[in-house]
Order: sequence, then C-alpha cells, then structure tokens
Amino acid sequence: MLSRTAANLYWLSRSMERAECLARILDATNRLTSLPQTGGEITNEWESAIATAACADAFRINYEQANEQTVTEFLAFSPYNPSSIRNCLETARQNARAVRTALTVEMWDAINGAWHELKSFEGKRLSRDDFSRFLTFVKQASLAYDGSAYRTMLRNDGYWFSRLGILIERADATARILDVKYHVLLPKKEPVGGQVDYFQWASILRSVSALTSYYWVYKESVKPWLVADLLILNHQMPRSLASCYENLSRYLDDLAQFYGRQGNSQRLARTMLTKLSNTSMEEIFQKGLHEFIQSFIAENNGLGNAITEQYLT
Repeated sequence: MLSRTAANLYWLSRSMERAECLARILDATNRLTSLPQTGGEITNEWESAIATAACADAFRINYEQANEQTVTEFLAFSPYNPSSIRNCLETARQNARAVRTALTVEMWDAINGAWHELKSFEGKRLSRDDFSRFLTFVKQASLAYDGSAYRTMLRNDGYWFSRLGILIERADATARILDVKYHVLLPKKEPVGGQVDYFQWASILRSVSALTSYYWVYKESVKPWLVADLLILNHQMPRSLASCYENLSRYLDDLAQFYGRQGNSQRLARTMLTKLSNTSMEEIFQKGLHEFIQSFIAENNGLGNAITEQYLT
C-alpha cells in the first residue's frame, strides 16, 4: 500500500474517533454542570473540558472566558479550532475522498452521510436539547463508521492502519479524561470519595460508556481507584489503556508480518503493553496518577510519531 493511502486511512480513523471523544467530553461536561455546588467553592467544568481536549492555548487566542457558550462553540463548530467536531468530520471526509477506492460502500456512506447531516446543525442557535441531539448524532456517526469498517473491510494492511488510528486516539482521550478528573476537576474543599466526587466519577464513566461495565466488573459503588483500574489496566474494557495497547501491539505485529520487517513502532507498543501488564494500581497511585498519565500521553504520542515515520511518510 502507498504511504499516502495508509496515511489517509490512519488520519481518517483518528479524526472520526476524535470527533466522538469530543462529543463525549461535552456530554460529560453538560452532566457535571448540572450537579449542585457544595462547600462554598465554585468549579468551572468548562475549563476542564478545554483541558481534556488539549486545546487550551488555541481557545485562549479566540476567547477570554470558558463558559457553556464559548466552549461548546469552540469544541463543536469553530472553524478556528483544527480539532473541533466540525473540522474533524470535514478532515475525515477529505481523507475518505482521497482513498475512496480503498473504502467499502458502507464506510463511505457513513462518513459522507455524517458530513451532510452536520449541515443541519451548523449556523443555528441550538437549545440544550438540540445540542444534546447533536452530540448523539456525532457518537452514532462514529459508531456507524467503526462498525462498517469492522464488518466490511478485508483484514489487510488497510484495515490495520485504520485500526491504529482509532486506538492511538482512543488511548490518548481516555488518559486525558482520567487526568483532568483527578488533577483538575475535584474542588479543593471536597473530599475524595465525597458526594460530588462520586457524581463526577460516574459522569466520567458515562463519558466513555463504561458505567454499566464498572458495575459488572466491581459490583460496588463508584470508587476513584476502581475507576482508574478499569480505565487503565482492565483488558476487558475496550477503551482502557491496556486494551488499546493490546490491540495496537497485535495490529502492528500483523503489519510487520505482512511487510516482512519490524521497526520502532512495534518495539514501543510492546514496551508499553508490558509496562501496563506488569504494574498495579497500588504502584501507580504510589508514584502519582497524574505523573503516570502524563508519561503515558507522551509515550503514546511517541508511538504515533513512530508509526508516521515508519509507514506514513
């Protein structure tokens, strides 16, 4: 496969996954802002949404204050935010058009249909109910793309590159959501394990479609260390860091076998998978969850760069 084609498939999938992650972040933030403030301390969950999306610097260039209007506009529709949902869907469609013959009919229909449906939401003043429907549409569009790829693509290098894009983006999003909750969101006067803390963690689980899975696995009330365990180390959870790297390592090994050579990306993926398999939540919390996640995000970006250098340029 041409590196250009591989790159288009990779970034097409990353863009669709990023759009879904942003929709989930906005959905979780809307839920958090509905919680009552306690302890006399006011928190700004909209600031946390910008931090989770990793675009605080770009936001500050365009807006002075983070509130519901500015953050939803910037993350959902702004043409000045390269990672807004609108721009993600546009980028995905552009990449899809460039490799139209490498996609199945169902994949193209999912992407093209999402782009045209987006137009019905753009340029309008949306009520909260309308915006909620918009977020649902984005999540469903991503699921339609993901499902059509899984069900209709040949298991060859095109499929593997598209999965790599999804998994790199998904691992980054899960790590950032966890880090912002633990490091930014909890009010200083609110105890860990308190009522506000409980509802915030439950909202985080909802944002990654993991609340039901949490109760299936742990069979008890929401606890921060168990949430972290589910989203970091549990291989059964599709959005966990361990699950992402289990699949990243597998697909990179498939590519290595297909092309007859290994490289730095295979080594980095195996190293991270081994690290996640050989650690425990006790060790992570002892060394610092924030420090662990920051290190993971950096190494995950490093793997993305290695994949680009090895295959996409």
